[in-house]
Amino acid sequence: MAKYNTLLSHRSLNIVHTESSCGWGGQEIRILEESRGLIERGHNVTIICPAEATIFTRAHDWGVKTVALPITEKRWANFRALRSWLIANRIEVDVVNTHSSTDSWLVALANMTFGSAKIPVVRTRHISAPVANTFANRWLYGKAAQHIVTTGESLRHELIDGLGLSPDRVQSIFTGINTKRYIPGDKVAAREKLGLEMNCTWVGIVATLRSWKGHKYLLDSLKELNDPNIRLAIVGDGPQREKLQQRVIEHGLVKQVYFAGNQRDVVPWLQAFDIFVLPSYANEGVSQAVMQAMAVGLPVITTPIGSSGDIIKPGMTGLMVTPKSSKAISQSIRKLVDDPREASRIGEQARSFAVDNCGIDRMLTRMEAVFQRASG
Repeated sequence: MAKYNTLLSHRSLNIVHTESSCGWGGQEIRILEESRGLIERGHNVTIICPAEATIFTRAHDWGVKTVALPITEKRWANFRALRSWLIANRIEVDVVNTHSSTDSWLVALANMTFGSAKIPVVRTRHISAPVANTFANRWLYGKAAQHIVTTGESLRHELIDGLGLSPDRVQSIFTGINTKRYIPGDKVAAREKLGLEMNCTWVGIVATLRSWKGHKYLLDSLKELNDPNIRLAIVGDGPQREKLQQRVIEHGLVKQVYFAGNQRDVVPWLQAFDIFVLPSYANEGVSQAVMQAMAVGLPVITTPIGSSGDIIKPGMTGLMVTPKSSKAISQSIRKLVDDPREASRIGEQARSFAVDNCGIDRMLTRMEAVFQRASG
């Protein structure tokens, strides 16, 4: 048996990811990073997604094969398209990993029609939005998938407690980051490269501009601080950009806030910051951006949403604030600005924690084991 398990653990797999979302954020980046890592370990990986999805065009940069299928909605034509592809490629598929609601349902329903030839399915749950305890969801999570992966421990318990799932079928594997790439750097050189002012404190956020990321509360905190020596860099883009830009104007912060837009490489931005803030108030699992900032050695201010508590130990690896509280954010920023030694201590401990616990190899090894187990 031991010899069999050893051989199984090194078996090359044909892994298919499905993603119906057309957006771009931590979820899509995890899929690509995980795919690239498993390809480097000798597995074959394909991503099925809509042609209009950002992940479809960006996958080329990661060296990951994509297949464009119309899976954005739960429609009969989309079901047939996905089912036809699975039938045509059934022999070459060892396991399917679904990620969003629509693709998970389309895969589950298509799989129902395959009888004894069902394809093993792993469902990854990336966000902390509640899952209603309905018969349909109990079937989708409890029967249609062989294994559930969450990106944080609290998300795992939400599914176990909320849907009555067996604990041994649900595993928390938070997203790993490249701790050899996300490293502390030369702050002066980074600011010079990016054209950022030198003699001021830079607070930064790296996140898609969605409402629940809490950018507006960060802007409100900057107004409350009323300190012209504090600057804010907003890295990312999204549907809230115009509203946030208008808020900057209304608050009189035009000279203090810089919208950097989407950046393919956020490392120099993180290395240029003094403090990192992510004031999300919903939906987070374990934020990749927070882990990246920690790996760079930044003191992080965030909220106890999702499974942030898996990595942020208040006063040790970061600071926790109440969601939707600009006052709490401003007080935490002021604390770090006024006590640079404390900020440095927290940043160093954050870096140490990230290196020991958040590396990508750990995620790859654990996901690889899940896929091997699910595929039998």
